[in-house]
Amino acid sequence: MTTPMIIGMVVMMTFGLVDTFFIGMLGTQELAAISFTFPVTFTVISLNIGLGIGTSAVIAKLLGARKQTQAKETATGALMLTMLMAVVLAVLGVFTIDPIFKLMGADEALLIFIREYMVIWYGAGVFLSMPMVGNSVLRAAGDTKTPSIVMATSGVINVILDPLLIFGLGPIPGMGIQGAALATLIAWGLAVIYIFYILAIQRQLIEPRLLNWQELKRSSGGILKIGLPAAGANMLTPISTGIVTAIIAGYGPSAVAAWGVGGRLESIASIVVLSLSMSLPPFISQNLGANKLERVSEAFSVCAKFVLVWQGIIFIIVALSSKFIAGIFTDEPDVVKIIVLFLVIVPIGYGFQGLTILANSSFNAMHMPMAALSLNIIRLFVFIVPFAFIGSHYFELVGLFWGSVAANVMVGCIAFIWFKKVLKTHLAVEDMKKELV
Repeated sequence: MTTPMIIGMVVMMTFGLVDTFFIGMLGTQELAAISFTFPVTFTVISLNIGLGIGTSAVIAKLLGARKQTQAKETATGALMLTMLMAVVLAVLGVFTIDPIFKLMGADEALLIFIREYMVIWYGAGVFLSMPMVGNSVLRAAGDTKTPSIVMATSGVINVILDPLLIFGLGPIPGMGIQGAALATLIAWGLAVIYIFYILAIQRQLIEPRLLNWQELKRSSGGILKIGLPAAGANMLTPISTGIVTAIIAGYGPSAVAAWGVGGRLESIASIVVLSLSMSLPPFISQNLGANKLERVSEAFSVCAKFVLVWQGIIFIIVALSSKFIAGIFTDEPDVVKIIVLFLVIVPIGYGFQGLTILANSSFNAMHMPMAALSLNIIRLFVFIVPFAFIGSHYFELVGLFWGSVAANVMVGCIAFIWFKKVLKTHLAVEDMKKELV
C-alpha cells in the first residue's frame, strides 16, 4: 500500500522543490518571501490533512465493519464539508496577509512579494482541499494507487507550468512569484475534475448529489470528531515553524532563505515516512473495525523499525552531498553555508521524528484524536520551540539546529512508548472480553 504513495509523493513534493528552484533564480528576496509563506500555506494544508485523516479513519472502520452504504454517505459529506471550510479559510486568509506576515517578521520589501504570491495561492488552496480529502476516501477503501496518480499528475502539470508562468515564453508574460502560485492553482483545479470523476462515476464511492442538511450533519459528526483535533494537531506544526522562522529572521534574509530550502528538503527526505503515515492508518482502522488488534501492533512495530533504519541512511546521503545540494538552489555564499549547516545537523533527528509522525497518525486511526493532539502539543511547545529558542540564544544557528535534533529524539521515544502502551491496554481489554464470552 505504501509503495504507490511514495511514487506519488516524490512527484508532488518535487514540484515544491521546483518552485523553490525557479523562485531562487529570481533572487534572494523572492526566495526569502516564499520561505515566509511555508508556515501559512501549510496551515491551510493542515486543515485538509486533518479532515482527510478523519475521513479515512471513519470510512475505513465502516468498510471494515461492512457498512458500505453509510461509508458512501460519509464520503459525500466529507467533500461537502471540506469545500465549505476551505472557502471560509481562504477568504479569511486574503484579508489577514499583512498582519500575519508582519508578526512573523517580514519587512515591507518582502511583503510586496508575499502579497503577490498568497492572494493567488489562497484560491489554489480551495482546489487543493478536494483532491486531498478525495484521496483519503480512496485510501480508506484500500486504493493507494489512484491517489498517487492524482498527486503525481498534479505535480507534473505544476512543473511544466512553473517556468512558463514565472519567466514567460512568447505571448505568455513572465509573472515572477505570482506565476508559481498560478501554476499551483491550475494544477489542482484540474485535479478536482479528475478526482470527482473517479469517486462519483468510476468507483461510485460517493453519492452523485448534494446531501441535505440532516444527512450532512449525520455524516460530518464522526469526521469532525477526529478531523478537527487532527487538523489542530497539524496546524500546530506551521505555527511553531512560524515562531522558529521569526527567530531565524533575526539572522537576516539569507538565514530565512536557507531555512526555507531546508524545510523543502526535509519534506523530500521524509517522503517514505509520510507515505507510511498515509497507508498505515487505513490498515489500522480496517483492522480495528474487524477487531484484529494483533495485526495493528505488528504493523506499527515493523514500520517503526523500518523508519529508524531508513532515515539513518537518508541522513548519511544528505550529509555527504550537502554542498552539492545547496549549490543547486543558490550561488549566494552565505545562503549556501547555512543550507550545508542545516543538512549536516538537522537530519540526524529525522528517524525519531518519523516515529512521532507514525504514532500521531496511528492514534487518529485508532479513533483517539485527542492523544494525537496532545502528542503534537508536547512535541512542538514543550520541546521544539523551547529547544530552538534556548539553542539559538546560547549557540546561534548551530544551537538552534541541534536543539531541533534533541527535541525530535526525545519526542520520538515518548511517542513510540505511548502508542505501544495504548495497544497493550486495548489488547488486554479484548482478551478479557474473550474470556467472559
